[in-house]
Amino acid sequence: MDKTDFISFIQSYQDRLCKVFEDEDGHAKFSTDKWERSDGGGGITRIIENGNVIEKGGVNTSIVYGNVTPALEQQLQSKGQKFFACGVSIVMHPVSPMVPTVHANFRYFEMMNDNSEIVDRWFGGGCDLTPYYLFEEDVAHFHSKFNANEWYPVFKKNCDEYFVNKHRGERRGVGGIFYDYMRPDKNNRLVSICKRQFRGIHRSVCTDCPKKERSPVS
Repeated sequence: MDKTDFISFIQSYQDRLCKVFEDEDGHAKFSTDKWERSDGGGGITRIIENGNVIEKGGVNTSIVYGNVTPALEQQLQSKGQKFFACGVSIVMHPVSPMVPTVHANFRYFEMMNDNSEIVDRWFGGGCDLTPYYLFEEDVAHFHSKFNANEWYPVFKKNCDEYFVNKHRGERRGVGGIFYDYMRPDKNNRLVSICKRQFRGIHRSVCTDCPKKERSPVS
């Protein structure tokens, strides 16, 4: 897998997803802020707010790289002298309490030696739904957009176990998918799976979404 392909994918995906949310809202538009990281790389932050459907949300991409510090090596649990990371993160908070909040992020990491040779690489990410009012058909609709591949039972179990408030014994929202340290194989099958998880976001939240979720509340 060439990382330039994944970079191109997340950048074009950011454009497409912002257009989907703007069309769904019917009023608000995304603002754009391009930023740079002093140690290498940068990103594009896009924010939408005060809309008909969306109170505030963001669809953000980042592409960063640099030297691996001891703290970063410990955090990533992987050896290397240099790193590269890119990804997209999404959060959407609705105006109506009848519409759930959605969180998602998908990322790709590379660890390299001093000669910039890749010594490790992996995908990580997830998406979960937090309703304010629970409609079972909405939960089923959300999960149906992610369960089309063989990894879904594992990803769903990971999410159920990861997003837990252990002090209160509660899970966040109604679950979703979560995965990390998924190494790509030679035939790029995992790359295709990750891209399908991306596309599941707008299908699960906007496209074909039950009409009552988009009904305004005064």
